[in-house]
Amino acid sequence: MSITLWFFLLPFCLINLSTNIILATGHCLGHQQSLLLQLRNNLIFNSTKSKKLIHWNQSDDCCEWNGVACNQGHVIALDLSQESISGGIENLSSLFKLQSLNLAYNGFHSGIPPEFQKLKNLRYLNLSNAGFEGKIPIEISYLTKLVTLDLSSTVTSQHALKLEMPNIAMLVQNFTEIKVLHLDGIAISAKGKVWSHALSSLTNLQVLSMSSCNLSGPLDSSLAKLQSLSILQLDQNNLASPVPESLGSLSNLTILQLSGCGLNGVFPKIIFQIPSLQVIDVSDNPSLNGSLANFRSQGSLYNFNLSHTNFSGPLPMSIHNLKELSKLDLSNCKFIGTLPYSMSNLTQLVHLDLSFNNFTGPIPSFNRSKALTVLSLNHNRFKGTLPSTHFEGLTNLMSIDLGDNSFDGRIPSSLFRLQSLQHLMLYYNKFDGVLDEFPNASLSSLEMLDLSGNNFEGPIPMSIFQLKRLRLLQLSKNKFNGTIQLGMLGRLQNLSSLDLGHNNLLVDAGIEDDHDASSFPSLKTLWLASCNLREFPDFLRNKSSLLYLDLSSNQIQGTIPNWIWKFNSMVVLNISYNFLTDIEGSLQKLSSNLFKLDLHSNHLQGPAPTFLKNAIYLDYSSNRFSSINSVDIGSHIPFLYFLSLSNNSFQGRIHESFCNISDLRALDLSHNRFNGQIPMCLTSRSSTLRLLNLGGNELNGYISNTLSTSCSLRFLDLSGNLLRGTIPKSLANCHKLQVLNLGNNQLVDRFPCFLKSISSLRVMILRSNKLHGPIGCSNSIGSWETLQIVDLASNNFSGTLPASLLLSWKTLMLDEDKGGQFGHLYFDLYDDFNPMNFITAIVDLNHELQIKLAKIIALEPHLIIDHIISHIFEEGVGVRAYEDSVTIVNKGRQLNLVKILIAFTSLDFSSNNFEGPIPKELMNLTALHALNLSQNSFSGSIPSSIGNLKHLESLDLSINSLGGEIPMELAKLSFLAVMNISYNHLVGKIPTGTQIQTFEADSFIGNEGLCGPPLTPNCDGEGGQGLSPPASETLDSHKGGSIEWNFLSVELGMIFGFGIFIFPLIFWKRWRIWYSKHVDDILCKIVPQLDFVYVQRGGQNYRIMRWKPY
Repeated sequence: MSITLWFFLLPFCLINLSTNIILATGHCLGHQQSLLLQLRNNLIFNSTKSKKLIHWNQSDDCCEWNGVACNQGHVIALDLSQESISGGIENLSSLFKLQSLNLAYNGFHSGIPPEFQKLKNLRYLNLSNAGFEGKIPIEISYLTKLVTLDLSSTVTSQHALKLEMPNIAMLVQNFTEIKVLHLDGIAISAKGKVWSHALSSLTNLQVLSMSSCNLSGPLDSSLAKLQSLSILQLDQNNLASPVPESLGSLSNLTILQLSGCGLNGVFPKIIFQIPSLQVIDVSDNPSLNGSLANFRSQGSLYNFNLSHTNFSGPLPMSIHNLKELSKLDLSNCKFIGTLPYSMSNLTQLVHLDLSFNNFTGPIPSFNRSKALTVLSLNHNRFKGTLPSTHFEGLTNLMSIDLGDNSFDGRIPSSLFRLQSLQHLMLYYNKFDGVLDEFPNASLSSLEMLDLSGNNFEGPIPMSIFQLKRLRLLQLSKNKFNGTIQLGMLGRLQNLSSLDLGHNNLLVDAGIEDDHDASSFPSLKTLWLASCNLREFPDFLRNKSSLLYLDLSSNQIQGTIPNWIWKFNSMVVLNISYNFLTDIEGSLQKLSSNLFKLDLHSNHLQGPAPTFLKNAIYLDYSSNRFSSINSVDIGSHIPFLYFLSLSNNSFQGRIHESFCNISDLRALDLSHNRFNGQIPMCLTSRSSTLRLLNLGGNELNGYISNTLSTSCSLRFLDLSGNLLRGTIPKSLANCHKLQVLNLGNNQLVDRFPCFLKSISSLRVMILRSNKLHGPIGCSNSIGSWETLQIVDLASNNFSGTLPASLLLSWKTLMLDEDKGGQFGHLYFDLYDDFNPMNFITAIVDLNHELQIKLAKIIALEPHLIIDHIISHIFEEGVGVRAYEDSVTIVNKGRQLNLVKILIAFTSLDFSSNNFEGPIPKELMNLTALHALNLSQNSFSGSIPSSIGNLKHLESLDLSINSLGGEIPMELAKLSFLAVMNISYNHLVGKIPTGTQIQTFEADSFIGNEGLCGPPLTPNCDGEGGQGLSPPASETLDSHKGGSIEWNFLSVELGMIFGFGIFIFPLIFWKRWRIWYSKHVDDILCKIVPQLDFVYVQRGGQNYRIMRWKPY
């Protein structure tokens, strides 16, 4: 029998020991029986629930009574646990020879009687979960013979018992014989050194359990004095300290539980080497670092839990030495490397969870772990095929989760033969092929089947429709084809979650009228996105218990039916990407309990709905809505935190009532016809707003200088308006800003050096304004180390490009080939949001909404709800993260690129008045994808170090005064798809035999000293192309041949949720030279701010287009 089990059985052993003694020494004494009967009469208890006291009577020997043990006729042990006693315990003190007293699990709801001090012989006292309240009396400390004391309570939220005066030192000062001490759930609120030193004097202590006691840290090394300690449980305290190395000297330790204690620092490896250690649980300490040491042979560990910590590194090969290991939970850590194949020797494994790490490579076989019931390897980077032998013979396996890895090939057929298997989760891998039929499907135990996000093809196996116990079926994002009759699935009586979306399926949602009521009786969540539906499935009108409905990306036309709003339990409705035109009925008469409504990308017109009183997320973008009842929107939709009205037909002033939505985190009103000034309250709300997008409207006036000192903005887009004045200095308060787009306005200012204090800035777009002056900044202000897109084009900046500024852009120096990567641009609308289950997904919601949502899903199995939460965010339709996309549009051509960095990187300084040589420091920005220096006055030669920019895809140096030869290094840029070096003073032969000759001649024209293909057939020995373009072409044709970065637009759009996205590059078809002869004249007539200026290039005058001087 293990030491752990012995301590838990200790109270019963004491009672049994006493009983054995009395059986050998005779009947109980008469006065003892009288005392017991008097005690029973004084006790207040529920006789209908009593199993002991109710049977005490005068006719029997009291030592035979249930719960009574005697020695030589004297009562020495009483077990009155679970007797529903609520009072009358005070007369116990008359049983002065009592050695063991158990009052656990009663309902006293009063203080602990001080009279207990008279029980001087008491060695065992158990008052756990007895309902005692208030302060623990000092009289308990007088029980000097106590060996076991249990005052614990599992009701930790209330802390009914408190240890204040006396404090813990006073309580234990006389306990010289104490071996077992349980104080869980008592409000002790002592600092680390105080309680540690008080307990360190209890040298006989073997069990110390003080979970959820409000203890403070640090965890003191004085605890190492407890050399007899076998069990140490301090879970759920705020220790906030490292684990002392000295705990490794506790050579008798069998159980160490320190979960949820706020531990930090590095966990001592020596603790893993304690030979007697059987259980170690330091889970839920996210700041606790560490790695695993080699494990000794014959290790005793059977329960090993490091989940939700910061442990890292590989698993040691010696892990197979843990022969007794039954539970291994390393989930949500940072472990790396491959799994040792020796793990196949862990034959006693019952529960293995390695999810949410960075493990790689293939996985070992588990077919020798015959007792295995749970296998969770999801959210790693495992890869390779899975041999069928890996899982053969695992007759006890109930749950396997391999989701979000890179496994490929066919699904092992052995998985379909595991009759105990209830959960088979293979989502987001690279499995392919046609699915086999499930053998003996009608006898299968499968309840959850998730194959979404793979490459399965062919028809869905008919045997799936025979899995009678199936509750969750998710097959989305594959290549399944054929026609599915929903009526077939409707026969699965237990099915509550169904996802068939994003396949090549034709879903027939028509169900015969007489089967409407009986089909899908348990259905709660339904995804039918991209299923070729042409109308709303009529059978849904009877499914009043639906929680989640996704009919997006179909061909549903016409009117949104009135019945869709009448589901009292529905939380999420997504009908985006359809052809819907209007909403049935009067909006004033509609109501809904929806939390999230997504209507974007339809043809809806008229007023936008505001009748959703519980809504937290509304996306009405890309429709034709023309009005919204914004006057009282803050009271109509009080919980809203995301609202997108972009790309509609709204006009007029932006109403200040948007500022009254107190929880609003994201507001997107872009690409409408709003005019007037930006409401000052919107900039004042910057302490709560994370996203504000007003771009593409007709707003005028000044940008208010009222951004809060606690500004929380991550994304600010005011581009494409008529804003004037200066860039507000209070923008510097937005210390977490990632994206700033003020382009295409009429701002008049100098370069905003004050923004260098924003170290998180990744995108800065100031193009097409009236900004002027040099762009040099003092290094003392701060740095822009994370900048990866900078667009200053079409302003009046001047001077040289400062080397110090370029050298501060560290992110643009990352080398992709050496591991540098940017990830995609996104940010959380809430900090530390990690939606792994229902509780974490709703943590930021208004408390009132949390209660409503909890009631709605109260009857649903937690495992299914948690998986649906994970599925929602996995597929990228979540509601808590904002992802930016960058689109580059120009007149150049687009070629197929070999690879594209996840985040697009570019610098655009075109159409300014920069001068001097091209800085060599610019060539250190090795991560650049696009560089535009055109239409400036740069001189000197093209630096040969341009070869460092090996990821460059677009380069425009046209219309400058660059001289010298084209460096050979430029010709070796293998990813270069668009290049223009026309209208400079370059000379010599164009390098041959390189990719540079794939460009057309107009990329080189206007350089009188250049020759060779593709500009001329060959060099005639005179060194020049000899051929200036005809006069009729010289004035304008260079614009047709250039990349025309004046028309480069960087457009920031959004996609919500988790998943992997890349930034698309969309290039317009190349305009031909004959068109460019006339385009400038047309533009000057349309855009009055444009005018012609004449510049001299190579001794000739050229007409170019610029903004009129301010």
